[in-house]
Amino acid sequence: MIPAAGLALAGVVLMAVGLPLAAATPEPPRAWVDTTPVQPAGRTIAVPTGGDLQAALDGARPGDVITLEAGATFIGPFTLPTKVGGGWITVRTSAPESGLPPPGTRIDPSHAGALPKIVAAVGPVIAAARGAHHYRFVGIEIHPVAGALLRNLVELGSAETSVDRLPHHIVFDRCYLHGDPRRGTRRGIALNARDAAVIDSYLSDFKEVGNDSQAIAGWNGPGPFKIVNNYLEGAGENLMFGGADPAIPGLVPSDIEIRRNHLAKPLAWKQGDPAYAGVPWTVKNLFELKNARRVLVDGNLLERNWAQAQSGFAVLFTVRNQDGGAPWSVVEDVAFTNNVLRGTASGVNILGRDDTRPAGSQQTKRILIKNNLFLDVGGPRWGGGGVLFQILNGTASVVIDHNTAFQTGNILTAEGPTHAGFVFTHNIVPHNAFGIVGTGTAPGIATLNAYFPGAVVRKNVIVGGGARQYPPGNFFPQSFAAVRFENPADGLHRLAAASPYRRAALDGTDVGVDIGALPRAVWPGADQLR
Repeated sequence: MIPAAGLALAGVVLMAVGLPLAAATPEPPRAWVDTTPVQPAGRTIAVPTGGDLQAALDGARPGDVITLEAGATFIGPFTLPTKVGGGWITVRTSAPESGLPPPGTRIDPSHAGALPKIVAAVGPVIAAARGAHHYRFVGIEIHPVAGALLRNLVELGSAETSVDRLPHHIVFDRCYLHGDPRRGTRRGIALNARDAAVIDSYLSDFKEVGNDSQAIAGWNGPGPFKIVNNYLEGAGENLMFGGADPAIPGLVPSDIEIRRNHLAKPLAWKQGDPAYAGVPWTVKNLFELKNARRVLVDGNLLERNWAQAQSGFAVLFTVRNQDGGAPWSVVEDVAFTNNVLRGTASGVNILGRDDTRPAGSQQTKRILIKNNLFLDVGGPRWGGGGVLFQILNGTASVVIDHNTAFQTGNILTAEGPTHAGFVFTHNIVPHNAFGIVGTGTAPGIATLNAYFPGAVVRKNVIVGGGARQYPPGNFFPQSFAAVRFENPADGLHRLAAASPYRRAALDGTDVGVDIGALPRAVWPGADQLR
């Protein structure tokens, strides 16, 4: 668990150094999902090959453990019934813990032999009944029957109209969920629940042609949610909150913890790549928030995203009143920190208000993008414009601080109504042709005055830029060689001791990303590619 005080906030140092505080920092999640295993206090119900899993689920009492024979296949679909009482029902492989990765270690397909398989030809394979609660799945493989095209592999809630009808307290721990390799599956987990978690798991082959597909998506659950240390593979959006109007009035998915995950698309899905397998799955982005509040996105690796069904931004904070009936939709209090984003057509797209529905939405506000490393953004391999940040339609309190980036296009593109409380500090970025530019305005100060009145733009290293175009207090080396990285070949982009930008930040730290604050598993060169 991360205490709220520890997040407050990975923050910006403007007030501490005497600058006006132009932007409010995000509120961290108010609630966290506790995934600590509870020692079972009930019976053990063994289900062998050919056994009746649904009967075991129906007959289980809180505190029981259902063990499924390792390697056996159980054909559903199955329903998680609602029980009386607050004890956990655990559904797990019969293999001993020694046959699985230890808790806190991500499972992968190499462990499939130790996993029972839960499958179905019609979906969802597993669905939670209204109000079902306290189920924990450990070491289970879930997939469609070969050749079946399913909408949801696991469905935790759907169109419930009140919070008390939602499933809750459900955990997937070291599970392997995958779509059909030939036909795909639209969604791994429909996460319309409360107090739910996916940890140490592997979700792959969620893909479809002509429709959005996701490893995990939620739109009708209030949270809290915990998505930690998973591999998440989806063609449309690997991970998304929002995207459909909630059936529960006023609902905003909230208190979302997204840490230490690997979000990626395989190059077998990319037309024109030597690895392309021949099916043009509909590709959009790696991570999107359309309706979400109090979200921590920390220590993740996000990679391989190209322009296809969208323009190629990898991360989208784009508020949407998706179907027109949810004008309360909002994206607010989001901290995107300590991540590595690499191999993408463009970087981060932020939308202030929904511009597609007459009823509109609420304003996007309090977004922190801090201490991230952006690599290989843009260029012919990925398509798109190579834009690092796009900020549109009147946001409030967007803070971009201590990032290091290598993009081929603009640092920032702006359009629409003005943005309040914008902060851009301590970043290392190439200027390229236009730097910070808006529709109809010249790069630099003219764009900042027109689109970001009162912005704080200080202590940035803008490589190849011109000092006369930008506010005072920034740095303009004419090459990355002049920045002086410790070892440019290692991809870590630490500043050398002789760099003029060491300890040059307003708080006395180095300008750019602090690579030591990122989990080592996401460092360039770490064995994260799958």
